[in-house]
Amino acid sequence: MKILVTGGAGYKGVLLTEALLEAGHEVTVLDNFMYGFDSVLGLMKYPHVEFVPKDIRNLEAADVRGYDVIYHLAGISGYPACEANPNSAYMINEKSTELLVSLLDPGQLLVYASTTSFYGDAGRECTEETPVKPVSMYGITKYQAEQICLRHPRTVALRFATVFGVSPKMRRDLLVNDFVQKAVQDRSLVLFDSASVRTFLHVRDAVAAYLMVLEKADAMVGRVFNVGANSLNHSKMEVARIIREFVEFEIIDTSLPDPDVRNFLINFDRIAALGFQPRWTLRDGVRELVKLYRFYRPNLPYRII
Repeated sequence: MKILVTGGAGYKGVLLTEALLEAGHEVTVLDNFMYGFDSVLGLMKYPHVEFVPKDIRNLEAADVRGYDVIYHLAGISGYPACEANPNSAYMINEKSTELLVSLLDPGQLLVYASTTSFYGDAGRECTEETPVKPVSMYGITKYQAEQICLRHPRTVALRFATVFGVSPKMRRDLLVNDFVQKAVQDRSLVLFDSASVRTFLHVRDAVAAYLMVLEKADAMVGRVFNVGANSLNHSKMEVARIIREFVEFEIIDTSLPDPDVRNFLINFDRIAALGFQPRWTLRDGVRELVKLYRFYRPNLPYRII
């Protein structure tokens, strides 16, 4: 198939692109490459990949024409980045999605990278039918974008748990990745609201969910799916203790509230009924992250020797 991946140079996007190419598809990566091109260097060996350096806000009909499937991953990801740039979050996450949907043909399959973040501080188990309660600009813009995507007749919306793990384009703002980096490099971790519960998913299992849509599109079109597993619901303190199985560090448990007030359990029965089951445990991901952060210090300047 001919497939377009918006945001294909990003944390999930580059791994998705690689997996699609390995499966024999023709893939075009559309990305503004704001973080450079290093993440896609490993894709150059594939003959059936093309790259379009472009801002998602400037899409034209020709950019989406002729593709069987569009994976829409482009956007400003995460609570901190959206709070720091609320207008950009609105324009990129929401308005650009509206533009994309307006350019699609009815027969094209659209797979939207949604999130569980807009369940907010529900404090209880959330299914796909649970009323949303976004508590951040990120949650608000992602939910609005999801609803826009669902206007398209062939849309699958995947509400991902908080992803973690190693990728050619690392994200340090994700909770598990952030915790491991601080544990390894700072030897201490300050926890805010340590009993609050989040749900997690390894980035490679997220890619597996994307691929499953190609196989089971008829059963998934027009629906939303929480993507993760009940076994990956953990409190912040549980995450910290798992990390301490691999590296010694101090856990500082404060009574101070966390500005990020998300606190919820997620039910994943809907996607599990279609056969999805994550392969990576939290311990698996922590193990590889500990290896990475023993030497990976992206803030250090280059040194000529």
